[in-house]
Amino acid sequence: MVHEVVEYLGGRGTVVDMTLGAGGHAEALLDAGVERVVGVDRDPSAIEIASERLARFGDRFSPIRARFSEASLPEGVGGVLYDLGLSSMQLEDPERGFSYRLSGPLDMRMSGEGESALDLVNRASEEDLLRFLRGFGEERHARRIAQAIVRARTPRPIESTDELARVVTGVIGRRRGHPHPARRTFQALRIAVNRELEELATSLPRAAGILAPGGRVVLITYHSLEDRIAKRFLLEEESLTVLNKKVRRPSKAEIERNPRARAAKLRAAEKIDPAEAA
Repeated sequence: MVHEVVEYLGGRGTVVDMTLGAGGHAEALLDAGVERVVGVDRDPSAIEIASERLARFGDRFSPIRARFSEASLPEGVGGVLYDLGLSSMQLEDPERGFSYRLSGPLDMRMSGEGESALDLVNRASEEDLLRFLRGFGEERHARRIAQAIVRARTPRPIESTDELARVVTGVIGRRRGHPHPARRTFQALRIAVNRELEELATSLPRAAGILAPGGRVVLITYHSLEDRIAKRFLLEEESLTVLNKKVRRPSKAEIERNPRARAAKLRAAEKIDPAEAA
């Protein structure tokens, strides 16, 4: 939703892009007159790719490799952007292990560090797997899938994405015209591995805190769990006023160009000037 992001944040002073990815939003914002973009991402590949893409902007672009909650951020900025979920470069690289459609190692780490999906799948108890699947995947077949994973890993570890996808499909079955049966399982594991919801909830107050009066925060979410956190925060944070009472969605043209954008929801809010509030 590049057009909508530029609509809300274009022409401002400094914008912090909390989900830098390949740098598409950062590039559009810099082209639209933003003075400076600080790009945050925990993925070293994203930092490298975006830095090359945005080199033409010189010191107007500054990358930071860090989690949301750990990044050292400037104060008094004109905007903060979150484009949550996976980037195309992460999803389409089988070596990253994010996709149930591509065969690759069962990894799912955005930073390449720490516990992987392989560790969770093969070491977590059935009850922990059940908790992940229900809490992070909203999977109604969670109990059966957790049991199937524990059974499948007993002779030898589950090591690849297609192995795990087959285990889940064997439990649920697959119906033509319906989403892939492993979709929610992969979402749950990815969120658990990267602590995505925890990172988002922790970083949102920081984002509001670094905004200058009149600065804006824009969030693009892709599933109900992260959207629930975003919606609640924007409504309850006293220093912000919501700009779009009705959530913005991608245009039909954008969905045709990028079917993954179908689930996107954009929410925006503006920092209240304390003097005006008084």
